[in-house]
Amino acid sequence: MYYRRKILLALLQEFGGELEKISLQKLLFLFSRKQEIKSFNFVPYKYGCYSFQANADLGTLIKYELVSETSKTWKKSDDIDYLALLKPKDLSAIKQTFNEFKNFDKDKLIKLTYQSFPYYAINSNIAKNILNKEELSKVNKQRIKKTETVLFTIGYEGISLEQYLNKLIINDIHILCDVRKNSYSMKYGFSKNQLKNACEGVGIKFIHIPEVGIVSDKRKALNSQADYDKLFDNYKKTTLKTEIDKQKEILDLLKSEKRIALTCFEANIFQCHRKHLAESISKMQGFNYEIKHI
Repeated sequence: MYYRRKILLALLQEFGGELEKISLQKLLFLFSRKQEIKSFNFVPYKYGCYSFQANADLGTLIKYELVSETSKTWKKSDDIDYLALLKPKDLSAIKQTFNEFKNFDKDKLIKLTYQSFPYYAINSNIAKNILNKEELSKVNKQRIKKTETVLFTIGYEGISLEQYLNKLIINDIHILCDVRKNSYSMKYGFSKNQLKNACEGVGIKFIHIPEVGIVSDKRKALNSQADYDKLFDNYKKTTLKTEIDKQKEILDLLKSEKRIALTCFEANIFQCHRKHLAESISKMQGFNYEIKHI
């Protein structure tokens, strides 16, 4: 079992075996603040700090009959002592979290996290109902609004879905353009529908433009930068020459929406076709903007 899932089960165990879904997310977030290397990352979502990964893990634990779910709660289903399976620092952090927040109900936990971590309340549907004017002002100051028109590119290799989304939010990106030929990923959160739903949940529009991608067969046996360079030389001579309309579509999106991002897998921009796609678009008539790789 993944260690992070033991964290989830141990947290449920420490809090009596059952927690409201929102409370579990908030307590997991508060617990994670005590970790040097965090088991879960979070995004500002409809009710504040939220981990897509934690929710997916709980869904998996249902299949193994280790937790059960109601419309409002998660409940531990087995008798294993997961607290005994934790690293000493994580066990201590779970105990501290329990001692600090054992008497907090869902509403009190929401208010506490909004007050203490206002960034995570920027997409909340209920912040205005539970925070005063001064507290709402702090939340509003976390809403990043930028006016410059920028064509971003971003890869998801080596980071979680939540870390990836926070990069988009912090850079005030309005539209994510998935430029993979096949938008399926073995990595949680990055297949087309998962990524689309996650983006739209934090206020970012998602568009898939497979025509400017590279077929997976051509991406095999890439063992050196020279192999990548050969692939991209072919890409520039073929796809980028034939898919002018799709590149114009991306440029039009940039002009209208101001801040958009091209996304693919690789973290290294020199090993991803999105670099060459962005550069090709930058040479089109009417492009007078910055390209930024994040």
